[in-house]
Order: sequence, then structure tokens, then C-alpha cells
Amino acid sequence: MCGIAGIFYREKNRPVDAQLLANMAAIQHHRGPDGFGVEVMDGKGVGFAHARLSIIDLNENRARQPFRNADDTLLLAHNGEFYDYQRIRTDLTSRGDRFRTKSDSEIILHLMPRFGLEETLRRLRGEFAFALYDEKEDALHLVRDRFGVKPLYYHASDKGVVFGSEIKVVMAHPEVPRRFNNEGLLHQLMQVMVPGTTAYEGIHQVKPGHVVTFRRQGLGYQIEDKPYWDFEFPEAEYHKIEKNEDDSIEAVREGLTEAVRLRLQADVPVGCYLSGGVDSCSILGLSAAMRQGPVKAFTIGFTDAAYDETPIAQEMAAATGADQDILRLDANHLYGHFEKTVWHAERTIYNTLAVAKYLMSQHVRDAGYKVVVTGEGSDELFAGYPSFRRDLFLHGLEDLDAKERASWQSMLGESNKLFTGAMLSADEHDDLYLTDRIGFTPSCLQPWLSCEETARGVLNLDRAALLADYKPGMAIAEKLDRTKLDGRHPLDRAQYVWSKTMLEGQILTWGGDRVDMANSMEARPAFLDHHLAEMATKIPPLHRIKDRKEKYVLKEAMKGLLPKTLYEREKFAFMAPPATTNKEKWTAMMELANEHLGDKALEDSGLLDKAGVKGLLAEAQSDDTPRARKVQLDAVINHMMGVQMLHKHFVATDVPALAAERAKELGWTAEAGQRAAS
Repeated sequence: MCGIAGIFYREKNRPVDAQLLANMAAIQHHRGPDGFGVEVMDGKGVGFAHARLSIIDLNENRARQPFRNADDTLLLAHNGEFYDYQRIRTDLTSRGDRFRTKSDSEIILHLMPRFGLEETLRRLRGEFAFALYDEKEDALHLVRDRFGVKPLYYHASDKGVVFGSEIKVVMAHPEVPRRFNNEGLLHQLMQVMVPGTTAYEGIHQVKPGHVVTFRRQGLGYQIEDKPYWDFEFPEAEYHKIEKNEDDSIEAVREGLTEAVRLRLQADVPVGCYLSGGVDSCSILGLSAAMRQGPVKAFTIGFTDAAYDETPIAQEMAAATGADQDILRLDANHLYGHFEKTVWHAERTIYNTLAVAKYLMSQHVRDAGYKVVVTGEGSDELFAGYPSFRRDLFLHGLEDLDAKERASWQSMLGESNKLFTGAMLSADEHDDLYLTDRIGFTPSCLQPWLSCEETARGVLNLDRAALLADYKPGMAIAEKLDRTKLDGRHPLDRAQYVWSKTMLEGQILTWGGDRVDMANSMEARPAFLDHHLAEMATKIPPLHRIKDRKEKYVLKEAMKGLLPKTLYEREKFAFMAPPATTNKEKWTAMMELANEHLGDKALEDSGLLDKAGVKGLLAEAQSDDTPRARKVQLDAVINHMMGVQMLHKHFVATDVPALAAERAKELGWTAEAGQRAAS
């Protein structure tokens, strides 16, 4: 995995500054410390840069990007992995193509001329984001993988397009504005983002499963944002046809085995993340069965026993003969790395789990590993989150009588009381616009939508006034494709919404790529293999959640690998202890808050209201505040500190100057970059 960057000017005769491209690569050096390259197509108004993390084809010169094809009509910069590339390369070679590298990236330059973009994308499998300039079309294509595992941002203006793997990369161009937009600021304080947006004015994300094309026409350019894949569930009627449970179990076992097999392929050692959950234990069990020697398993342990899962992880490691490496963290110390984590995440974080994962990726890299296979995506495919069980109970079990439904609901609330206020809302929150679009307000969004009044109460008064008529629920609802929701089973609708909001905006950002690549470490989420996902959508809802047991079909498929304790227990959400329920951690949080939420800091940023901030902190400290509300306020305080840090680093800081300084420190000059890529 790597970092990419580029410029596509509206005017073809406008020169692209190669040193600026080198600067854009340098500010994301953490994504690719093993080398860099710069390519400018003279007279075309286009240039790309690339910071490389060497995982496939370790030859330093041969596989450096950006790549050009043989006749100089295509320019490519790629971040991520294309799995099954050896088969594709072999097939193309048998048809007469000749490859210059052993890199998986190069297959794009051969697929495109033969099949065109649409068919090329259909054939790709993996986690990726790439930019492709096609001289024949005079067009720039920005492509993101199907679930959004890899990030890709862009800014488009009347002067042209600037893109990069991270927001700071885009901001390294001096013509890109650096300021918050008010809607994005509100959503940062509420945790949940509007799909495809960021908190920054004029900076957008390429949506998962989309290709955004900028095609020059006359004196301007045309923009097309087109999906090439979506997480699509069948009509509800499909699930009314009785399915054989054993068939579902076998399909999961076969699909996950293949996904893991592909993700163990690399030219460097590959380890596994191991928590005490079904997902990572399944990944480790399959990996151990496939490998000839012991698998390296990395585990995060918390000193707070209520949140610690290491006992089950140790049992799993022992059962598979894994070489386990446990990083034990005192949650009270996590705030010492909070600001650095936010700088990498480029968005706010509601829980210091993000910090723990940042420290874990650092630990993995220090242990000599660049690649781990992870369990992210399992809950999305097999309905593992408590919010999915709640939605199934409330909206998807037509034949369940009221007394039985109430019993299930009570059990769910009791077993997840540690997370009420964060993973689950303490009270039912119905949003008119989401309910109109979906049929109900998904439980996964309720805890964050219920923060709206609290978030508005801490906003700068002038900004709050400008947002008086803004409806967050409406903004989210309008981004959801009704054709993928209408006529679907309620559980399918809930899972689809999660994939478009919390998966892409949280799990795969500050819980995934951004904190992993902060330490030049690639994470491969095997469950988010699109072949596996397409199979999982066809599994009946009551095979996913059966007899109150979430991820039933996965547990049955992996039963032979899992410790008995894990197989029998209910889903336990992986998160760090909140500060509002722990005095020592609260002290650490307040030390940081004094710096970023003090009067001077609030005045300088103009984002938050001093009285509102003080009132919220007082409520969080009060003994009269219910526990669920304290958990919710813990998230909002983290968000408040987060937006202040984001302002400090991306608005108040001269990012182009910072990028230039970083390039100078690294010796990443335009000349060196162009020689490296030649």
C-alpha cells in the first residue's frame, strides 16, 4: 500500500510543478517510506506523485510509480492491493502482453486498452484507490474500491483538480482552501458523516465503489460520478424462499477461506490482528491452517478488565500455535497520543480505541511486519453489531409476539450496557427523513443523531445560527440510494445503511487505514472481499441472527476453529473505556481539554462556544448525570477536542509550507523523483 497524489489542470498548457508533486508525496511519507516517484506529462497539464510501501515486487527501481504504459497514453498511480493479479497477468501475457514489473499495479495498464474501464473494474479484486489519466480521452479517472477500504480525496475548481490519499495531501497545493464548512463541523461533533463528504470546504471523497471522471471539453471539463458496484441485497421476497442452513454455512466457509488465502500473498511477512472476537479468531485459525509455520498474532490488551479480551485471544493463539505478541495498554495513557492520532485520521474520533489501534500499528511495524490480515467487515456481512439485533427484533420479526420481543430487547440492552450511549442509543430516536427513506431510523445511527442538540449547543453561536434550518438526518438520507433499500428485508436495510455510513466513515478510517498507514503498515480486511460479500447478501436474515445469536452462520462455519467460550458468547464490541466513567482517564482527558478547549484556543478557532463547552464539561462531571449520558458526553468531548486539533493542524497551519519542509528534510526533490520513476 502507498500514498498517491496528483494534479489535473483545466488548461492543458499550464505547467505542473514537479516539486509541488514531490511535496505532496512527502507529507504522506508515512504511507510510503520506501521510495517515491513523480511523473509529469508535458503539455498535458497533468502530473502524479507516489510514495511507496514495498510489499509486492521489492525491486526498488522496477516497481516504483507512477507508471506509464508503453505508448505513453496512460499514467497510473495506485494505492492498495489487487488480489489474483498473478492469474490476470498470466492470462494477459498469453495474449501477447509484456510486463515490465512484477507489481500487481501494472495490470491496469494492460487491462484498460483491451477491455475499457468498466470491464477492467469488474475484473479487479481487492482494496485499492487509483488515479488514471487517459490521454486518448483526455480524462482523469479517480477510482475507489467497493467498500472504501482505501481513501481518496479531491478538490475540483475552475482551475482544475487536485487529489490525494489524504486530505493533507490535497491541502498541500496552495490553491486549495483550508477551512471548515459548517455542516461538516456539526457532523464531526455528532460522529456520523454524510457519505462522500468531509468537514472541509470544497474537499470531497470518492465514494466507495465509484469512479469520478474529469474529462476536458472545450475551455472547461465535465465531471461524472458513477458507481461501478454496490453492496446490494435481494428483494425481501427472495428470503421467503426456504434456504438450507448447511448450504449457507458451507458457502461462508468456502468464501472466507478463499478471501484469506488471497490476502496471505505478499513478498514480505504477513501477520494477523487477534482480539477475542469471532472475526479475528476465524482469520487466525484459517491463516494458521494455510501456513507452514506459526502465524504472528498481534493483540491489544487493556488494563481495565471490563474491556479486555486477551484471555480468549490467548486461548485462540495457543490452539493454533500462533506466535502471539500482546501490547498491553493502560487506557489512562491513551490521551498522550490522541492529537497525533487525530492528525493522521483527519477527522474526529469518539473513542480512544483509535489511539490504541494507532499504537498497535506502531508496535507491529517495530516488530518487523508491514502487513496484517484483519477481521473488519464481518459484522457488516453477518449482522454482528447489537444495533442489527435491535433492528431485527423491532422491525424484522413479524411473527414475534410483543412479550417475546420485549424480552429479547431487554436482554440486548442488559448485555450491551457498557456501550449504551455509544454503540446503542439509550432512548429511541426517530428521524423523520431517515424513516421516510428507510422505513425506520437504523439503530446504528440513533446514538449519534441523538447528539444533535448537544452538538448544536457547543457550536460557535454565529455558525449555529447559519445551521438553524439544516437537517443532518435529511442530508444523510438523500445520499442513500432508495433503489437499494426499497423492498428489502429490514435487517438488509440496516446493514446497507451501516455500510454507507459507519463502516466507511469510522471503521475503515480511524479504525483502519488511517491509523494503520500512520505507521506504514498495511491492513487487509478479508471479510470485505466483494465475492464473499455478494454471497453473504443472499444468506437469509435468520441464518445471520438465529435464536438471539448474532453471526450465527459464521460461527457455525468456523465452529471447528473457535474456542468454546467464544463460540457460545454474545458479541462484545471492541472499544476503549470512556473517560467519563474512569477518574484517572478523566484527569488525562482534562489535561488535553485545558489546552484545546481553553478560552484562548476557542477564540482562535471560532468553532465552538465557550459557555456551551463549559456547560457540557460540567454535566459530564456531575454525579447526577446517568451513565449512558456520560458515555455519550465522552464521545462529544473527544469530538470537541478533535475539531480544535483539526483547526490547529489543517486550517491554522500553512500546510503547503509544511509539505515543502517535509520534502526538504527527506531529500525528495523533483529531479530525484522523476529519475526514480523513469
